Amino acid sequence: MNHPDVLAPAKLGPITLRNRVIKSATFEGLTPNALVTDDLIEFHRRPAAGGVGMSTVAYCAVAPEGRTEYGQLWMRPDVVPGLRRLTDAIHAEGAAASAQLGHAGPVANAKSNGLPALAPSMSFNPLSMKITKAATLDDIRRITAAHGSAAKLAVEGGFDAVEIHFGHNYFASSFLSPKLNRRKDSYGGSLENRARIVLETARAVRDAVGGKVAILAKLNMDDGVPGGFRVDEAIQVAQWLEADGSLDALELTMGSSLLNPMYLFKGDAPIREFAAVMPQPIKLGVQLVGKKFIREYPYTPLFMLEQARQIRAAVAMPLVLLGGVTDRDGMDTAMAEGFEFVAMARALLREPDLVNKIAADPGTRSLCDHNNRCMPTIFTGARCVLVDPDPVR
Repeated sequence: MNHPDVLAPAKLGPITLRNRVIKSATFEGLTPNALVTDDLIEFHRRPAAGGVGMSTVAYCAVAPEGRTEYGQLWMRPDVVPGLRRLTDAIHAEGAAASAQLGHAGPVANAKSNGLPALAPSMSFNPLSMKITKAATLDDIRRITAAHGSAAKLAVEGGFDAVEIHFGHNYFASSFLSPKLNRRKDSYGGSLENRARIVLETARAVRDAVGGKVAILAKLNMDDGVPGGFRVDEAIQVAQWLEADGSLDALELTMGSSLLNPMYLFKGDAPIREFAAVMPQPIKLGVQLVGKKFIREYPYTPLFMLEQARQIRAAVAMPLVLLGGVTDRDGMDTAMAEGFEFVAMARALLREPDLVNKIAADPGTRSLCDHNNRCMPTIFTGARCVLVDPDPVR
């Protein structure tokens, strides 16, 4: 073997993981009161017991208006005792715990939150059927600082790492997008200006926690939207982040939760299932024009590798490969291509113990068939419907 063993221990910033497999952030839908629940703890305990090196809790909003819906966790002192119970459960199974920190920006549900959604420029949100508000400079400063405060709370809650969300056209990612960012000030226009909030946020987190925990960021390579953020710009942003030294690793992603969510997932487009869980009038809209919004892309193993290679060639910092990593062959390919870690999501919903199975038998193949019917379950508790079709919670 002329590349790292994916199942051997590995350093990530100041911590050591038992292996190089990370459970990627998957919104759990298990915090109805924006607090940790026993169901959330069990959701992360299972893949920890199943062999992952680290499990990522999603999504920990840094401000109340930054939630995608009202029941989502947001970081405040009241949440720390529950976070400590959660991280203790993950640690008891031998895995590390990471908290994904971010602000949903234009993806936030203003109707559910009772607070205005914020974006770089005023726009219409098709998810909440409301107008998003253009963030002021005070909003930007407040949200940037809130990431640092949230990181401190994550440390109090026992997390070993934090992951800053710079993807999917959430707040910071929407500033990167030329399509969504029409500002004329120092946060709009040139790539240097559009990336300013990303660099300032990463620096705020590093300044807040120093080297106490590992700091990762999830960065879009491609929004999958005409006129959006593309890989050539992502390369430059990754280089700026590396030069700043605020991060220990980048997890590479793609797609827009606001404009093209299936670009991230690939595989079947569960339009009927999405319509079934939506309130009116959104339900009717999904039924009528869902195929234009929830587009279908063919699934292939390691479907982000082609673009991720371009980032790998441009930076030396550790990178996490996400997207279609489901077996030992894919993991070994990622290692041979120079990626330090791999991330898994849907496959672990299907089989939380998949990593242990692969360790016992390298020929193990995932049972996940990429039907994506897990996606609409985030509203009732994220799960594989083939395993748990109708849970009683």
